[in-house]
Amino acid sequence: MTKREDVSKLAAHVQAVLGDGPFLAAVGWHHMGAVICDAIIQQARHYERWVRPRVQDVQSSWPDADTVTRFRARLVDGDLSAVLRTTHQRKLAAIGAVADLLAASGVDTRDDLRTWLKQDGNRSALLAIHGVGLKTVDYLGSLVGGSHVAVDVHLRAFAREASLGVSAYLDLRHVYEETADRLGHDRGALEHAVWRYMSSRPKP
Repeated sequence: MTKREDVSKLAAHVQAVLGDGPFLAAVGWHHMGAVICDAIIQQARHYERWVRPRVQDVQSSWPDADTVTRFRARLVDGDLSAVLRTTHQRKLAAIGAVADLLAASGVDTRDDLRTWLKQDGNRSALLAIHGVGLKTVDYLGSLVGGSHVAVDVHLRAFAREASLGVSAYLDLRHVYEETADRLGHDRGALEHAVWRYMSSRPKP
């Protein structure tokens, strides 16, 4: 099966299941502590039940940690483990490492990060952090208003229902991007529409 055939299949499935739109992209967060924490702790967790409440706790407990600089200061003086209600050391370490990398790169705000992610080499720098993968990097861009496709279990399930012939992360991401372009949707908005639909369906 060619990529063009996969795009056609996914486009037909989108139209049959979700209609013609318009689809709204996820807004993300304006609080950089929330952005970084969400990107790391969402892995393999139920978002509405487990992730969102903890990210909201970061915002309410550390309202001043809205920039990378102020978030890193809070990491020194506060107890992130208590705020996030997790003792997962790898995730806590990854949060600190991402904050350190962004600070060293001159990234302090949501707009800074959205621009920084578009520059060559920066995605690779994030991927060098233990616990950060391709999906996390794409998702980080979505959390600051970028038009990214982060392929998670919900997007994979939707692709299987469309009988796509690809399963590798980069291949699936490309098919979703090409499908959005063909149908005239913002890429991030199509991703979020699929995610909302699949995550809200009752479990079989």
